[in-house]
Amino acid sequence: MKILVIQQKMIGDVLTSSILFEALRQKYPNAQLDYLINEHTYPVVENNPFINHFIFFTKEAESSKKALFKLVKSVRKREYDIVIDVYSKLSSNLITAFSKAKTKISYYKHYSKFIYHHNIKRQQSTNTNIGLAISHRLQLLQPLGIKTDSIKPKIFLSDSEIADSKRFLEHENINLKQPLFMISVLGSGENKTYPFPFMAKVIDVIAEKTKGQILFNYIPKQEAQAKAILNLCNTETKKHIKFHVFGKSLREFLAITQHCDAVIGNEGGAINMAKALNVKTFAIYSPWIDKASWNLFEDENNVSVHLKDYKPELYTKPEKEYKNEALGLYQKFKPELFFDKLEGFLSS
Repeated sequence: MKILVIQQKMIGDVLTSSILFEALRQKYPNAQLDYLINEHTYPVVENNPFINHFIFFTKEAESSKKALFKLVKSVRKREYDIVIDVYSKLSSNLITAFSKAKTKISYYKHYSKFIYHHNIKRQQSTNTNIGLAISHRLQLLQPLGIKTDSIKPKIFLSDSEIADSKRFLEHENINLKQPLFMISVLGSGENKTYPFPFMAKVIDVIAEKTKGQILFNYIPKQEAQAKAILNLCNTETKKHIKFHVFGKSLREFLAITQHCDAVIGNEGGAINMAKALNVKTFAIYSPWIDKASWNLFEDENNVSVHLKDYKPELYTKPEKEYKNEALGLYQKFKPELFFDKLEGFLSS
């Protein structure tokens, strides 16, 4: 038995879709389970024991028809029995269509339904705390007779990665016996980034209430933006921020995060990765993102806030239709609205 799962989206999507492999491994313990993903997302699924082999969708395949069809042919040669297309866009449609799989599964779309044997209509709500993003992926397993209520995404760090990150933090004068917080200061774009002055106020509260050590999650090209937030924090808060302590790769970031007491800030990849490491999270949602889809495993250790929680009267249509209004709506999402909730989280 050979099974291919396709998910060519971003890090959070690739991590979330990796839950399929744990369920598939339980059903088919001796099967070859392969994952086709964008090459830059590999670090979040590296060392996953449920996955046999990775196929990378490269930038070349994204920009070149010739390279794409070369990939299509290479997948066809592997002769998969089952293809589960979580991505369900043109490139994955082609890969699936030309595969030799006798069972092809994806989400229902009227223009691609002829490609697949099973076209799954996403459920609109869930009565559990796992979030719709998890529920939708588990639905894709139903045609295979796999029924499971919940599987949590997991990230697998090696002992050496954890030990190396500990040594690095201690070398940077981080006291691992004292509270340590990672702040997701920047989102994936402007319309997913909490306004800088508001984020600075959030960090001020964290420093005041915990007296803990604070790290910023950013990459070198974002240093100027991260520093702008640092400069907006009050003088006392700046004493708690270790601005130049950060991971230089995604795996280094993950290993450092493993030592943190919580990740706090913009909802996105950092929050999802922290959950997969069993690190506490406090997520601030962009006004145009559907919280019901991505508030995975919400409980006392994984808390989130959304403008709609406090000002529901502003929403007369689905959240995603407010994408172009996100910056204006952010201005209404003042941090004072959720300070009580944040302080409760910090004291728990």
